Amino acid sequence: MKSTKTPSALRVAIIGAGQVADKVHASYYCTRDDLELVAVADSRLSQAQALAEKYGQAQAWDDPQAMLREVRPDIVSICSPNRFHHEHVLQALAAGCHVMCEKPPAMAPEQAEEMFQAARRAGKVLAYDFHHRFAEDCQLLRQQVMDGQLGDIYVTTARALRRCGVPGWGVFTNKELQGGGPLIDIGIHMLDAAMYVLGFPAVKKVMAHSFQKIGTRKNSGQFGEWDPSVYTVEDALFGTVEFHNGGILRLETSFALNIPEQSIMNVSFCGTDAGATLFPLHIYNDDGGELNTLLQRDQADDRRHIRSMEAFIRHVQGEPVMIADAEQGRIIQTLVAALYQSAQTGKCVEL
Repeated sequence: MKSTKTPSALRVAIIGAGQVADKVHASYYCTRDDLELVAVADSRLSQAQALAEKYGQAQAWDDPQAMLREVRPDIVSICSPNRFHHEHVLQALAAGCHVMCEKPPAMAPEQAEEMFQAARRAGKVLAYDFHHRFAEDCQLLRQQVMDGQLGDIYVTTARALRRCGVPGWGVFTNKELQGGGPLIDIGIHMLDAAMYVLGFPAVKKVMAHSFQKIGTRKNSGQFGEWDPSVYTVEDALFGTVEFHNGGILRLETSFALNIPEQSIMNVSFCGTDAGATLFPLHIYNDDGGELNTLLQRDQADDRRHIRSMEAFIRHVQGEPVMIADAEQGRIIQTLVAALYQSAQTGKCVEL
């Protein structure tokens, strides 16, 4: 079959051939005639082969380093388990590639810092797939905040909660490979969306509490079955981030928590002039004791993954569009680490 790719198409490789590589990265790259998926690497060669065959003529590898050396792609997506993000990003940057990495950036702030510095030295784009900030709701609210429509925002609440949504696949319950539970998996998304809307204010200190009460006692839920005997991550974590400007951000995140809702993924903002709920966007204030709606969207945007990938490619091609860049990834990683540290020690962490 004759290729429809342009002669100048950028060559793309993927490291890690799991679900997100398939449903998000490969599926997006293959919609564009200015990109060509040329290689897939995974420690399980059969998995790499399956993904490569699904999307065309890409090569399959079980050694990412060898793949980078031999194939020499222009762009690399990192979709490997969290523990390997740091290693694979550094390898891709050293090979002269632009990089889109799945969240979280790494397992520790020091690693995220090293990745940030490596991207800067290489002069390459390093972006993270914090895709919720690319929802139209989030973009619109960020503009409203910048325009002062909410006034001084002093309380923000980010919630990423599941009643019984422990992932029954992958390594999500393995702290050594994953780095943690709901905070680093789903809470990090709402944390990033909140920080993006707020403009990444400087953090003063962090306090958190975590719990492991349900995952080691049950073995099945909304997303299948897991082994409670090897469940090593938290069920839930609740934290407060205090900013130097006097505002606070409260974070609530869980894989398993006895709440009536099956799932909550949202952020709310309370300002001096108005408040807002993010997904779907609703901006409001009080008028004589009655709720006064200033702006409202009917439903949340479901194209945020596509917009995240598109922004990355446009940035690689030289357009000055917003991405979740390496510096912001470093900030989010530092906040996640501080929340875990506070929860483990029972002490406030100053930043």
